[in-house]
Amino acid sequence: MHEITESSVSPKIQFIDLFSKENLFLLDGGENLEKVRIAYQTYGKLNDEGTNAILICHALTGNSHAAGILTKEAWDENGNTDLLNKYFKMFKGKSGWWDALIGPEKTFNTDKYFVICSNILGSCYGSTGPVSINPKTLKPFQIDFPSITVRDIVRIQKSLIKTLGVNKIRTVAGGSLGGMQALEWGIMYPELVESVISIGTSAKHSAWAIGISEAQRLAIKNDPEWLNGYYKKQPAKGLSLARQIAMISYRSMLSFEDKFGREYINNSKKFQVSNYLEYQGNKLVERFDANTYLLLTDVMDKHDISTNRDKTENVLKEMKTKLLAIGISSDILYPTHEQKYMAEHASNAKYAEIKSRHGHDAFLIEFDQLSKIIGEFLESL
Repeated sequence: MHEITESSVSPKIQFIDLFSKENLFLLDGGENLEKVRIAYQTYGKLNDEGTNAILICHALTGNSHAAGILTKEAWDENGNTDLLNKYFKMFKGKSGWWDALIGPEKTFNTDKYFVICSNILGSCYGSTGPVSINPKTLKPFQIDFPSITVRDIVRIQKSLIKTLGVNKIRTVAGGSLGGMQALEWGIMYPELVESVISIGTSAKHSAWAIGISEAQRLAIKNDPEWLNGYYKKQPAKGLSLARQIAMISYRSMLSFEDKFGREYINNSKKFQVSNYLEYQGNKLVERFDANTYLLLTDVMDKHDISTNRDKTENVLKEMKTKLLAIGISSDILYPTHEQKYMAEHASNAKYAEIKSRHGHDAFLIEFDQLSKIIGEFLESL
């Protein structure tokens, strides 16, 4: 594992309001939003031509804090301030989730590139989502927030980057749900995007992945405190259990054996692995929202680049944007054959593989390998 050094960028969380009652944002599902607030962070400086941008896309429970040390507290005045305050309290003084890759002289070199990372539509870290206030009711949307897709998320990101003055994106990069966004960027906006880097994801969510998502959603919905999505406090047991189920799919048998084996906690009757899963579940309860979890797992399940298009292989073949598909050797959630499939069928693509025992989460751990693979790809553009 790469040793994270002291951060060399100083992020500031910013907010922007996009669309309005007079200019509605139309969703794929047919509903609309009359105002969309997006939280985002930027690193580096946009050049005069607006052509040196890189967009970083986060995963399911991720956020815009991709790099740097979070030192200034900020919150969404039109959302769940309590949840955001919990988030900033938890992450204040800590490095961003891809800090090892973003900064001066790092893989995404902020002396050269203008790096953007936004909290996605539907999330709960400052962007419009279930915890936000519904302007029609003046109450939080909660479970009534409309269904969204990866393409909706990408359209909002496009509106953001155009507002920031970006005319060309050198690459869009992300893992898991972030990789799904990257793929759609390459398909939807080839005139704007030179390349995409998709890590540990697929062209369409498999039945295997959908099944795992459904088990997580049922864990939340079967918590009596969920109250059909109109809860006043987080359904902690359900959300914690959902995260525990997810964590098993994010790691691998080898990583669990390496870390825990069959060891107990202090000679008790409780296995260390059980304690680890409970810890991860409870930690998410402190920083996330159950309805948001339901919404975004559904977004992932609906991911299919062939929807309302041609066959999957034809969509990939017609994709003009250069693709780097990165697989993870021990990933059981998105096995390597899914990334190889994309690379084999896309007209301008390369496959690379992270060798790791850590499973799907290796894209948040194996920074040395990622740096080498991505660095070589960026140099080839």
